[in-house]
Amino acid sequence: MTGKRKVVLFIAASLDGYIAAKDESLEWLFKVEGEGDNGYSEFYDTVDTVLMGKKTYDWLMNHELEEFPYKNKECFVFTRSQIQGTEDVTFINDDVTTFTNQLKEQEGKNIWIVGGGGLLHSFLKEKLVDEMILTVAPTIIGNGIPLFKEGDYQLDLSLKGTRNFNQFVELHYCVEK
Repeated sequence: MTGKRKVVLFIAASLDGYIAAKDESLEWLFKVEGEGDNGYSEFYDTVDTVLMGKKTYDWLMNHELEEFPYKNKECFVFTRSQIQGTEDVTFINDDVTTFTNQLKEQEGKNIWIVGGGGLLHSFLKEKLVDEMILTVAPTIIGNGIPLFKEGDYQLDLSLKGTRNFNQFVELHYCVEK
């Protein structure tokens, strides 16, 4: 693949804009009837690098997974601490903008921002996100962890396409630069 790599947000949210309940539960998400894997495999094949925050990494590690879910991808976890990497992840405490721009200049597939809200906020504020694929669940949970934090930034988006997976609706946007 040639050309500049894109940073893509691929995430599910409730209709009222939450990515998890206050207790970090995703139970509401799994109650919705989807179709297949709701486009996950198709998207997953377009990326070779995964970025996430330490809180999201810790959430994954606390859910007794059989194996790390992004084993065949290069995975970076942003943290403020000095932590030794594992065979699956490299912990990064570099500047988000500098590090991401260096990744975007390397050869490869797209780069996926897995989460969470704090890291995503930094990426949006610094205009590092190129595309957003948001899958909306027909559920209102009332409160929880918001997809977008309040802040002093604005992004203009262009709708690239929509799809539905039974009860889920996927909205695919390009970020106008």
